[in-house]
Amino acid sequence: MKEDVIKAELQRLSEAGKKIFITSSFQTHSIPLLHILAASGVPFHTFFLHTNFHFPETLQFRNQITKLLSLQLTSIRSPIPLSMQRDTTGRFLYSSDPEYCCEINKTQPLQPYLNHYDIWVSGVRRDQSSARAKMSRYQATGHRAQRFHPILDWTSRDIYEYRMRHQLPPHPLDDAGYVSIGCAPCTRHWDSVDDRGGRWFGMQKTECGLHTQLIKEETT
Repeated sequence: MKEDVIKAELQRLSEAGKKIFITSSFQTHSIPLLHILAASGVPFHTFFLHTNFHFPETLQFRNQITKLLSLQLTSIRSPIPLSMQRDTTGRFLYSSDPEYCCEINKTQPLQPYLNHYDIWVSGVRRDQSSARAKMSRYQATGHRAQRFHPILDWTSRDIYEYRMRHQLPPHPLDDAGYVSIGCAPCTRHWDSVDDRGGRWFGMQKTECGLHTQLIKEETT
């Protein structure tokens, strides 16, 4: 789906009375979809899953983009304080149990919102990972909200060209070699065409759970 088609679909959903939200990690490749939603004229809310482990540059970029696009933004945090996010040896869960760390900081905090909205707009793309390659345009979540993946067939080149056309800024860590940026302890700079390779380096893990646990089989 290209820009005008995405806007038309958003308009259709809004006119049907659907409550729309988008989650964003505020990486460089996140910004085109946010820009499209902001330019569509439909009401929507933006959620940022604040794990308390983000790079300071990500929080600065989030604030910059929120102001630039006049986003209605809510940061969601886990109810479990950082002091309780350690294992029995005192290590933070991101190092000893990263799956559980993502669960309590991302998937669990977002789940209640899935029952208050109808459409969850997500910027996943098929070219990002094998799990995302199998996704469809619309998918169920197991809750009231249905997932909508409008840029599923976009490529990194499409993202770049859209950014250039609309003069959208990059994440400040792009120039430092960070291709995919998540929580600071689980992200490293990466020199490969695999734009997810710098995440959870050395672990048997490629997703935080938002796009694996909060998704069901193809519905349409």
